[in-house]
Amino acid sequence: MEGQDGRISRVFCIGQYTDNEAMTGCTVILCEDGVTGGVSVRGGSPNTRDTDALKSENNRKFVHGVTLSGGSAFGLAANAGVVDFLEEKHIGRDMEITFVPNVVGASLFDLRIGRSDVRPNYQAGRSACEAAFKKQPFQAGNYGAGTGCTVGTINGSQNAMKGGIGLHTMQHGNLWVTAVIAVNAVGDVFDEQVGKIIAGARKVGETRIGFSEELFLEHYQNEAALFDGNTVIGCVMTNATFPKAKMNKLADISHNGIARAIRPSHTTYDGDTLFVLGANQIEASFEAVSILAVEAVRQAIVKGTKASDTYQEYLSYKDL
Repeated sequence: MEGQDGRISRVFCIGQYTDNEAMTGCTVILCEDGVTGGVSVRGGSPNTRDTDALKSENNRKFVHGVTLSGGSAFGLAANAGVVDFLEEKHIGRDMEITFVPNVVGASLFDLRIGRSDVRPNYQAGRSACEAAFKKQPFQAGNYGAGTGCTVGTINGSQNAMKGGIGLHTMQHGNLWVTAVIAVNAVGDVFDEQVGKIIAGARKVGETRIGFSEELFLEHYQNEAALFDGNTVIGCVMTNATFPKAKMNKLADISHNGIARAIRPSHTTYDGDTLFVLGANQIEASFEAVSILAVEAVRQAIVKGTKASDTYQEYLSYKDL
């Protein structure tokens, strides 16, 4: 379960690297003993590392880390720092000559905010791992992979709002599911609990927010006029036990949380990617875990959005 020190039970720990000047960063989820993993990519513009290794038919049995980073394709370099850090800690497959960690990752597009020439790199990945090992508290909003996140970018950066990273845990009995999500969507963020859009595209002279779907329809014959380049990425963790094929199915279903919280979701401009990790500690109904996973993702998106802070023209939920 979720801890104050960034540790999710005794199996998972989270660390973050944040560059407040360049407005980018990365978030790592580490699992020293290895866990069962799965992945689902639903967006049309993904940037990922080693997702094929998680396919059910392939031989990769355990995952030792997940890297979520800003920096678009350049940010995938942070993954190398995570791999080397874990090797030095003797974490990974013991190949006798060395330890080989299985680390997967995804990056989001945040190059239009802050400095586009500074992206999470090798050292950023290592720094995030060091934070995880030091059990530094998880921080939501403008931290880690959420540092440069934006939402509602379809009408240009001057009419967009600030996104962020969020975490939420759902529990039923001794079963728990935790989601950590970096909210960086072309679309708007919808909160079911209040029944309205809480962050998204704005228009000059309008007091309400949330025009993304309207704008997509307005430009139905000229989509090239729309601003592009975003992505919601995240990781879902659970103490449940499932084989690899079921973990990949759980990743698919977890995207329903994105669909419930982002309007529109999974566009061709987003690279929406969710990893799932199972600690294999208890037996549980797949449907029960799925229900908790979807809600954990939804609430993590809302939390990450509400925790963000205004940066230049990117207004935050707090400052509406």
